[in-house]
This record gives sequence, structure tokens and C-alpha cells, in this order.
Amino acid sequence: MDDAPTPAKPTDAAPDVQPDAWADWRAATPARIALGRAGVATPTAETLRFGWAHALARDAIHTPLDADALAAGLQADGWQVLQARSRAPDRTTYLRRPDLGRQLDDAAAAALRAAAPPEAPALCIVVGDGLSSLAVQRHAQPLLQALRAALPADVTLGPVVVATQARVALADPVGECLRAAMTAMLIGERPGLSSPDSLGIYLTYGPRTGRRDAERNCISNVRPQGLGYAEAARKLAWLVGQALHRRLTGVALKDESDRPVLPPGGAPPRVAP
Repeated sequence: MDDAPTPAKPTDAAPDVQPDAWADWRAATPARIALGRAGVATPTAETLRFGWAHALARDAIHTPLDADALAAGLQADGWQVLQARSRAPDRTTYLRRPDLGRQLDDAAAAALRAAAPPEAPALCIVVGDGLSSLAVQRHAQPLLQALRAALPADVTLGPVVVATQARVALADPVGECLRAAMTAMLIGERPGLSSPDSLGIYLTYGPRTGRRDAERNCISNVRPQGLGYAEAARKLAWLVGQALHRRLTGVALKDESDRPVLPPGGAPPRVAP
């Protein structure tokens, strides 16, 4: 006598695992959206991904910049390169004392003054490690390659200064030592949990110690996943040209590089109805 149960026939009932309606949204952005839950907690996979992103951000802050390798790469591209450092003696002090990161080391200042070109340059580029050496190591060199092609031919350039333990304002005393009309600081931005390698650019006309942040123009999130090298270089070149013409930067200089160029006379072009 066979008492084995008869196998159930397949049905069209809904599957046990439903497709995730948020999957396409998550694929379109690195932002941490629709993480889901396991009971009252975050799913294990998302918890692990958060820990991994946090570790990348910490590494970006604490990993020292290989200034010699960066300088060698820039020199291979044809840039004259000098090196400098702030008055923060180490990374721990740099993180605890932002004020020291804005001040130029005395020996570095003397070396820069001795190496200043005979004619004051229009633009001095400073590359500082900031809060993400990873951003500088990855993006400074290709950005400068794009900038060289974008800058007007009449903009004279001073040496590129690679600075360590640097805050944004360190470009001010560097520009003073080299007698530059303006400085562009390329610096690693504070890492986010989806962008540990974001590079920022800060342009300052008339650099001198004591300049305020309101007197600078900022271009942020320079990286292939954010603002690309060519577009960032185009924006910076436009700002450089306007700053030299108007002799200012900051809140008085708006980025209008995307506005259409008006024809002679200033009237907008006519559009047929």
C-alpha cells in the first residue's frame, strides 16, 4: 500500500521573494537610500557596507600624501614644482589644530621666497593634502593637465607648490612668498561616506595672510564620479580670467561660465516664434 503524498502542482502564486522596487534608484546614486531593515535594525549587508565606507573615509584622512611621487609626476608633465609644509608637525596635530595648517612653516617660507620667479606670476597653483590625500594623489595631476589646455595663453604661471598638512588658507602665505596675483588651491575635501576622494579648488585674488573664505571662489567635488577634470578646468580658467580682469574673487565674482555668450551690443539672440 503506497501512502506517499502526491506532489503539489506548481501554481501561479506570488513568489516568496518579491523584487525590490528601490533597486533601480539605488543603482542610479551612491547616496545611502532605501537601506531596508531586519526587524528594527539595518540589514547585515548594509551595516557591513557602512563600515567599509567609514573605513575608506578614515583612511583618506590619515594616509599621508606621497608628496615626492606627486612632485615627480608633475615634473614629468613639465611643471616646475616646489614643496612646502604648514606649521603642523604631524597629522595628529594637524587634525587638532586647524590654525597651524593655515600657517606656513618658517623654513618653507624662506625656501619659497628664494625660489620666487623674477617676474611675479599671475597664478600660483598650490596642491595641498587637506583632509583627503587620496583625492590629491588621484586627481591633482590629471586636473592640472586639463587646466594647462584650458587657461588663456597670456596667464603666466608660477611654480606648482605641493604642500603637506595644509588647510585652504595656506595658499595665502604661499602666494605672498611667490608674489603671485592669485592662487588656486587644489585640496582634498572632507571625505563623505560615498566620496572619500573628492577634490576642491579655491581661487583667491591678492593672496595674503588674513584673507577670509568669503574672498575665495570654490569649485567642489572634482573627480570622475562628480565634476570631471575637463569641466572643472573650464570653470577654473573662466574664473581666473574674470578675476584678473576685475581684480577680485569671492562673493563678488559669480560663476557665470555656463551663461550663453551675447553677440556684440549685448542683445540676446532673437528666437523665431
